[in-house]
Amino acid sequence: MNVQGSPLAMEIKTLIFFISLTSILSMAFSRSTRSNITWWCSNTPHPEPCRYFMSHGHGAHRFAPKHMTQFRKIMVRLALDQAIIAGKNTKGFGHSCENWKQKAAWRDCLKLFDDTIHQLNRTLRDLESSSRKKMSCSDFDAQTWLSTALTNIRTCESGFMDFNVSDSLTPSTSNNISQMISNSLAVNGIFLRRKNLTEVLPRWLSRLDKRLLLSSTTKARAHLVVAKDGFGNFRTVQAALNAAAKRKRTTRFIIYVKRGVYRENIEVSTTNLNIMLIGEGMKRTIITGSRSVGSGYTTYSSATAGIDGPGFMALDMTFSNTAGPSKGQAVALRSASDLSVFYRCAIQGYQDTLMVHSQRQFYRECYIYGTVDIIFGNAAVVLQNCSIFARRPLKGQANMITAQGRNDPYQNTGIAIHNSRILASNDLKPVVGTVKTYLGRPWQQYSRTVVLKTYLDILVSPSGWSKWGNSDFELNTLYYGEYKNYGPSSSTKWRVKWPGFHVITSPSVASRFTANSLIAGGSWLPATGVPFTAGL
Repeated sequence: MNVQGSPLAMEIKTLIFFISLTSILSMAFSRSTRSNITWWCSNTPHPEPCRYFMSHGHGAHRFAPKHMTQFRKIMVRLALDQAIIAGKNTKGFGHSCENWKQKAAWRDCLKLFDDTIHQLNRTLRDLESSSRKKMSCSDFDAQTWLSTALTNIRTCESGFMDFNVSDSLTPSTSNNISQMISNSLAVNGIFLRRKNLTEVLPRWLSRLDKRLLLSSTTKARAHLVVAKDGFGNFRTVQAALNAAAKRKRTTRFIIYVKRGVYRENIEVSTTNLNIMLIGEGMKRTIITGSRSVGSGYTTYSSATAGIDGPGFMALDMTFSNTAGPSKGQAVALRSASDLSVFYRCAIQGYQDTLMVHSQRQFYRECYIYGTVDIIFGNAAVVLQNCSIFARRPLKGQANMITAQGRNDPYQNTGIAIHNSRILASNDLKPVVGTVKTYLGRPWQQYSRTVVLKTYLDILVSPSGWSKWGNSDFELNTLYYGEYKNYGPSSSTKWRVKWPGFHVITSPSVASRFTANSLIAGGSWLPATGVPFTAGL
């Protein structure tokens, strides 16, 4: 093994960084460091923009911090300042779009920059409130929201790449934001390592959720009913979501969707909290669309369902994209909903079926169908007791179960597939021997995916994992792992020999990717009423 580029070496380097930065805590009150901005910034991943913006910032930013908590707030504030500037520049870019492709990518960026500002604002607000009273968010929350802010920037850039058109959205400013958010992630990581990672107290989750979910009278408890036949409050799901968005209270709001095929694209906005969609079964309640990159949408905007509001829940329904394999990227479900749950749902598509974009997500007993990059994105997500079906791709294509998009070593994101099954769909079975199927490939430099105690049917290639194209660059920095899988393709004898691939034998290492650790599920999943396994 190449130790220099191995994940162990990366872990050691990260630990050295944390030790170095932690030493600031014991030195922070010395006279020599109180006025030395250069000294503080030298302990961040991107010292140059740190020094520049701390020296040229407004107000308090012109002075070196006196302690670590102050330094953390300054880093987030500087990132927020740059995000606001970039957001204003982005809005002014619309009239300069040269074609409809640039216009489509620009619309995504408008939304994504707004959300980046929102994520940084909420982080800074809660960090500042902690100086006056008990901290209203955990360090785990802050790391999640900062990770989301950084992911949004990358997604904006990806929209232009979908169409192979130029990104003229002030790339230098975007780079400044990314670097300052990365610094914020690194500094907040110091606090995260010193505390219990599972201390999450979601403010929007109702303790009534469990009773609502388990109740046999859920339909009667629904606030709104959607029915295609007109025997409900609305005929479309989006109309009900729009009505829910106007409510003043943000407690759990139940929308019961009666059986039927709803041909529409739905959006749950960031401000539309605590929505619960309940269908009559994944074969009976179906929301379907056919947007794709091939028909003029970005990957992000192709989603049949785009979920952004925190605390979202979906039960007993299907999200489908019927664009087909020839249309390229075509998302069935895109979620950036923090502390969201999908229970007994089907998610059906071909390329890029499930976009686990960002935040903390949990999927239980779901059926997921696709071909290339079936599950992709940069959320912290656990799929538990799910069935993932690889379909028949286009000739010459290989199936990729995952394409995880972690692009910063301090992001607390990753995909964990636990107690699940990876199978061939009916259309793939006749040609399963001629189609390569891999557990994943690295979409970004620090891609992280782990498969735990999962049944791997004969379709999975003996090598297990695939490169991204012909590049070897990510193979030292990714983290791919397998732990106690079983089935015809579970043997790791012929797996890739990359520095970043691990055959996990230690339960303590595997436990880092369980629902309790990766998404702090033990603190919020019990309130949802959805069954889950906290550990291995």
